[in-house]
Amino acid sequence: MRILYLTQWFEPEPNIIKGLAFVRALEAAGHEVTVVTGFPNYPTGKLYPGYRLRWAQQEMIEGVRVVRLPLYPSHDASSVRRSLNFLSFFLSALLYCLMRGGRYDMAYVYHPPITVGLAAAIGGGLRGLPFVLDIQDLWPDTLAATGMSGAARLVGPIGGLCRLVYARARAIVVQSEGMRRTLAARGVPERKLTVIRNWADAEFAGTVEADAPTPGRFTIVYGGNLGRAQALETVIDAAAIAARYRPEIEVMLYGDGVDAAGLRDRAAGNPAVRFAGRVSQERILRVFAGADALLLHLRDDPLFAITIPSKTQFYLAMGRPIIAGVAGEAADLLRRSGAALVAPPGDAGALAHAFVEMATMAADRRAAMGVAGRRFYAEHLAFDRAMARTLPVIAGTNRAAMMNRPAPTI
Repeated sequence: MRILYLTQWFEPEPNIIKGLAFVRALEAAGHEVTVVTGFPNYPTGKLYPGYRLRWAQQEMIEGVRVVRLPLYPSHDASSVRRSLNFLSFFLSALLYCLMRGGRYDMAYVYHPPITVGLAAAIGGGLRGLPFVLDIQDLWPDTLAATGMSGAARLVGPIGGLCRLVYARARAIVVQSEGMRRTLAARGVPERKLTVIRNWADAEFAGTVEADAPTPGRFTIVYGGNLGRAQALETVIDAAAIAARYRPEIEVMLYGDGVDAAGLRDRAAGNPAVRFAGRVSQERILRVFAGADALLLHLRDDPLFAITIPSKTQFYLAMGRPIIAGVAGEAADLLRRSGAALVAPPGDAGALAHAFVEMATMAADRRAAMGVAGRRFYAEHLAFDRAMARTLPVIAGTNRAAMMNRPAPTI
């Protein structure tokens, strides 16, 4: 089958859940896949070195064919600039679907943003191209939860666009049971919905050479986006509290994002917090492997109670003990794993208590937590298990499309 994989984000951008490994697995199953994506600019909003905007730049990344379409590079808190980012790629993707959609048997569409799904719904609809919609973040809920300025005015119109895309999609993949229940309550037919949990892009983590520990320090590491959704001001406050009781505790924040400058200001004069910026995938794996504990935090918001952030799987696969300030489905999963201490999100005092408890814990118990996490990941969240559920969804979508396709006229 010829598959158009339509996504605004792709390698070399970081934290791509369904990237090269996903595409290669589809190809290994006998499909011919073309990735159609934007020019890389996430998370800084600046175009990556070596790229310049033009129409339909083609490249090969580790054997995967990638077509890049122009967009307005942006990733900050401005609703105007972020809207231009989404809308510009929507127009590019829509034109591509109209011009080239007939080359493919179906499309696999990664959401967010919903505008990518809208391009498939309109352009693919006009070209008779069925599509699977893969929902990682619920819109418009995510826009409101991340605090983007002007988001409240967009909730109604974007909610209407979502309903249109859901109606046009032949099948919908969601990453949590909470998302499935929410969409069903909003009128999406149950038959369209399949829960396929995300995997980690660090399944080889057991073979990674760990960084040497810092003598006399207990290092808790966060790696990822420094944005509104993560609410890392709670982490900075918790580190300051915990250091009063265990001065050896330090929190290392790796990554970048719209809140990076504000977080640095908040942590000024706090020796328990250090920032390391963005590093390569290889480097962050070594850092995670050598950490005393890994850290996860999200804002206290109803949306995040039905969301499982991708770092959850990543951290479990690393086989290290975890401290998490999350609620809902992610908290339940981490507790079931036996790998984590879980605190309520947004509660600096409770998170500080978890920091101190982890630092006080016997080393062999922390090691056992890491082993339990890796085992839980292998049994419930591994890549091969997710692909075994994904391939039938794709095959079923194509089969249904073939059955519903009008017979040729003579």
